[in-house]
Amino acid sequence: MENYRWRLIGAIAGILAAIVLLTPNFMDTSKISWWPAKKKLNYGLDIQGGIHLVMGVDINGVMYETATRQAASLKKELATTATEKVELVNFRITNPTIGEMELEFPSALDAERADKFINDRHGTILQLSERRDKFRVYRYLENSLVDIRQKVIAQSIETIRNRIDEFGVSEPSISAQGDNRILVQLPGMADAEQAKKLINTTAKLDFMIVDDTVNYADLQKWIKDAETAGNFTMASIKYSDYVTKINEALKGKIPEKSTVHFGKAENARTMDAGSIAYVLKTDTNLGGTDLDDALISFGQFGDPEVALRFNPSGAGKFADITGNNINKRMAIVLDKIVKSAPNIQTRIGDGNAVITLGQRDHQTALDEAKMISTALKAGSLPASLEQLEERRVGPTLGADSVKSAQMGAYAGAFLIFLFLVFYYHAMGVVASASIAINVLSGLGLLTALGATLTLPGIAGIALTVGFAVDANVLIQERIKDELAKGASWKLAVKEGYTRAMSAILDSNVMVAAVGIILLNFGTGPVRGFAVTLLIGIVTTLFGGVFVSKVMIETLLYKWNFKSISIGMSKKQLVNN
Repeated sequence: MENYRWRLIGAIAGILAAIVLLTPNFMDTSKISWWPAKKKLNYGLDIQGGIHLVMGVDINGVMYETATRQAASLKKELATTATEKVELVNFRITNPTIGEMELEFPSALDAERADKFINDRHGTILQLSERRDKFRVYRYLENSLVDIRQKVIAQSIETIRNRIDEFGVSEPSISAQGDNRILVQLPGMADAEQAKKLINTTAKLDFMIVDDTVNYADLQKWIKDAETAGNFTMASIKYSDYVTKINEALKGKIPEKSTVHFGKAENARTMDAGSIAYVLKTDTNLGGTDLDDALISFGQFGDPEVALRFNPSGAGKFADITGNNINKRMAIVLDKIVKSAPNIQTRIGDGNAVITLGQRDHQTALDEAKMISTALKAGSLPASLEQLEERRVGPTLGADSVKSAQMGAYAGAFLIFLFLVFYYHAMGVVASASIAINVLSGLGLLTALGATLTLPGIAGIALTVGFAVDANVLIQERIKDELAKGASWKLAVKEGYTRAMSAILDSNVMVAAVGIILLNFGTGPVRGFAVTLLIGIVTTLFGGVFVSKVMIETLLYKWNFKSISIGMSKKQLVNN
């Protein structure tokens, strides 16, 4: 009877809290200002339908850019920072997969001096893999490669999540799948096509200087020859694949450290209907990561455009590039598509630029400006993405799954309650009530945490009901043992709960350990299962143990029951 009042208050408070938390699932509480709970329980893709995408991440492209920036940085450091100044004559990326770069120096002696400097300053990320006279081949250490890949995947996931948040999707599931894939699940997506478009708009922004030394007529002929030789056109394959094939075919014809990208002609409706080729230098090292903001603005004649503002670091780079390339053109490239290529008339030191969208239908231009600005504000992806897989789960399938799960849950609950009442009589009714409170509390906690309920999650709830039944059986059997020994009901209840607790805690602690492991190392549905499992353990201890004891104590102490039917035979009760 010790502390009974406080236990009673705690039990009632816990049950009321669960009811309050669950209420938004059955009625609209958003209009009730004083109601503390406003969240609804989120349902996963397998229940309410939605879209499932698998995106491939262009890790090799990132490694090529990273190695290129590293080599350019080495060139500057060797010329300015090294104790014995060394000129890096040329460099080229020989194997982007491992960040391998070949460096050329004026002499073998210069190469030796460079080796010492690179080893002292960059020995933790680069290793010398080959030496030939005045040539050196460096590559990234394995731990550096792993770190770069992990960061690219992590940044891509975060960027995609930021973009999806623009659509207000409840609990999207975005996770790494292997070393170079990202799994995106959008439950209940109302506008799947728009979400796909935003995710696939990688918004990889680059600012590149146009190389006008290449004769445009020659460039067009080379492109035409490459298409004929390879039997492909821009219309027949994906644009990204087309750009890759063209650049492979034009190696040796266009200058080193340059690439060919395309822009859409002013009056063309599609890229393949009218494209303009540009030879662009790849060593400007200015891109979307240097942006601070991207906003929709309107030009002199009211045409929609995207106004860019660089962060301090990007503003400095932008000022240097524009200052060093006056009277040259700077291409603004979004996802390898040249959006505009204005002429640089003066050094731009205020860190502002504009992406113009050309003359087109106002609404079309405005929609594109919104898409570009949203993608850039949400973050520039560090790597290009390619959609590898798409599956759509219709709400009808989800509804069927829920209906089947509900029928299974009702049937299982009925059989459990029937067994408990048949075997333990009145005490079985108490146990059944405590299990119902256990499920109620679990769903309330899931709602409060904003968790997403999936079919594996429902399986987790069913499993925790099994734990609750197990706990009740242990308690009931312990009470029966005490009664068989001749103990009074009050003493039997006290001893029964005390003796059963060690076994209950042992089993639940072991299951909790497994749940924590699944939560930390699992992904998607596995994590959902782990969450419901861990919540179920907490609610089992609350409903199945704490509340059930309070209910029995209320019957014995407050309602003055002399005994409670527990399904014991007369022979078992002979000494009671």
